[in-house]
Amino acid sequence: MMKVALLGNPNTGKSSIFNLLTGLRQHVGNFPGVTVEKKQGTIKIGDESHSLIDFPGTYSIYPHSEDERVVYNVLSDSNHTDFPDVAVVVLDASNLRRNLFLFSQIYDLGLPTVMVLNMIDVADKSGVSISQEAIQKYFPQTLVVASNARIKLGRDRILQAISDTQTSFDKTKHATFIANAKLNPIEDKQAQEAEAEERFAKIDTILDEVVVQKPKVAVSENRSTKVDRFLTHPVFGYLTFAIILLTIFQFIFSFSSIPMDWIDEQFGKLSEWVAVTMPEGVFNDLISQGVIPGIGGVVIFIPQIAILFFFLAILEETGYMARVVFIMDRLMRPFGLNGKSVVPLMSGVACAIPGVMAARTISDWKERIITIMVTPLMSCSARIPVYTLLIALVVPDQTILGLNLKGLVLFGLYALGLISALLVAWCMKLFIKTKSKGYLMLEMPVYKQPRWGNVGITVFEKVKVFVLSAGKIILAISIVLWTLATYGPSDRMEKAVAQAEQYIQENEVDEEAAADMIASTNLENSYIGIMGKTIEPIIAPLGYDWKIGVSLITSFAAREVFVGSLATIYAVHDDGEANLPLRQKLLKEKRADGSQVYSLATGVSLMVFYVFAMQCMATLAVVKRETGGWKWPLIQLFLFGALAYLGAFISFQILS
Repeated sequence: MMKVALLGNPNTGKSSIFNLLTGLRQHVGNFPGVTVEKKQGTIKIGDESHSLIDFPGTYSIYPHSEDERVVYNVLSDSNHTDFPDVAVVVLDASNLRRNLFLFSQIYDLGLPTVMVLNMIDVADKSGVSISQEAIQKYFPQTLVVASNARIKLGRDRILQAISDTQTSFDKTKHATFIANAKLNPIEDKQAQEAEAEERFAKIDTILDEVVVQKPKVAVSENRSTKVDRFLTHPVFGYLTFAIILLTIFQFIFSFSSIPMDWIDEQFGKLSEWVAVTMPEGVFNDLISQGVIPGIGGVVIFIPQIAILFFFLAILEETGYMARVVFIMDRLMRPFGLNGKSVVPLMSGVACAIPGVMAARTISDWKERIITIMVTPLMSCSARIPVYTLLIALVVPDQTILGLNLKGLVLFGLYALGLISALLVAWCMKLFIKTKSKGYLMLEMPVYKQPRWGNVGITVFEKVKVFVLSAGKIILAISIVLWTLATYGPSDRMEKAVAQAEQYIQENEVDEEAAADMIASTNLENSYIGIMGKTIEPIIAPLGYDWKIGVSLITSFAAREVFVGSLATIYAVHDDGEANLPLRQKLLKEKRADGSQVYSLATGVSLMVFYVFAMQCMATLAVVKRETGGWKWPLIQLFLFGALAYLGAFISFQILS
């Protein structure tokens, strides 16, 4: 099996090439020893399978960020586990001068290479014609193929070129290049600039023979410029972005309710079927009351997660996301952030972990630390199950000016997270003093039609990661919760049940109410009930009962566990309605005084709590790794915890 490296500048269509070659035969992990994401897939050439690794985009072999350093570390060490047998370098055919800089460096490393001239349609519309034969003359040890990954053009040619690569790895050439490489961006800046000038001079000579400029046959770039006058406008740009986000949240609620209700119903039926079909006993209860409700509490949110990533993938595919980065730069700077901070913050909408890792591209220490600190305030996909459950419980199903109120509330929660992130960043800007200033260097790609294959693969991968990562945690926690909710101090449970049975007999309580009382008594005197009752006085001012308190504690593993924990707790507290959806069980929940537990005040309090709370152990671990100690993650934990408690308290008191 060969190891094939996929390399190239950002915005060259490298991800499209990766998806084109691998399809769904791919997975995401990390490079050994670092938390930089590594996309790896399998390509088939004939009957043989080979490994394709998609490396982070880079403009040069010289590392100036952690992502770029990963590329250098792998390519400079022939003993590295990811060192490739063949390097496939993707070039933007419409911007050959800039792209040849990286390619020529990789070529000079002595690696067997395949040059992929991608986006040839864009080059053609720009009036650029490229002679592959001329390129081949200047780089005789490489194979050159043309492609347009967006319409699946060139797949077979690329695979054939990989198979036909006969060049062997030139160890001498590799060692010579590495020995002469200038890696320190400060001490070797002049040497790097001199090397770049010399390399670009050679590239210009090549381009004189390789590229023929024809009359432009289209005005796509002019069209992009015209559109940008509106989408990057100081007023209309922000307004358009807000409308796009609002539209996404409207879709999330308008189109996901039917499949969500169906999934909820099927898991309820499955739980009931298992309870009836399997032999009675502990294992039956564990599966029907613990595992199935816990996993169902995650799977039910697949439609909403899929819709969110569907729209985010379209924004990325069309090139609009780069415009968002550009317009948000104006907003970020007064708050002590760099325009590059937008990428981590936008990544944080999917998950805070890659968002925190993306801050590595920010060279200024102050701006990088502030970005890392505030990224978890962006509402990630793990919060969607919590938000949507609570919104469905407490927000009326009505419209305002033709807009779904539930969608407006979800939009408001995301807006609250962004505003809070900016305010916290501004406060940190005042306390952290440095003299250096950051800058934004951004390439604006032309607008393109989204490639639906890429969109589909992105949605599939994101949903798979969400379900598998959350599912593992929730499965483990569901088993632990079920155990704690089923068992307790034997003498305490027995005495409590005996008192309840005596009360039932003396007051002639009907059968349904009696079953509910026995179930409640068992649950409250279980280990988990004792834990919940212990912390209840602390959370009571927020409007929470002990069951909510237990779910808050377990969700420190991952926020979405909150829903699975409630599902498990209420499945154990089975009053004969195991098939009832979780939402309806929660709506029936009453306090001792007869008032509804999940009122508007409690629901809003919980939503505000989850906007702020730093409830993700994995994120804390990554922040610790990225900042080199526990100082900053502990500040995050206690600062955001205090904000969460205060915000939830104020919300509940105002709405009560």
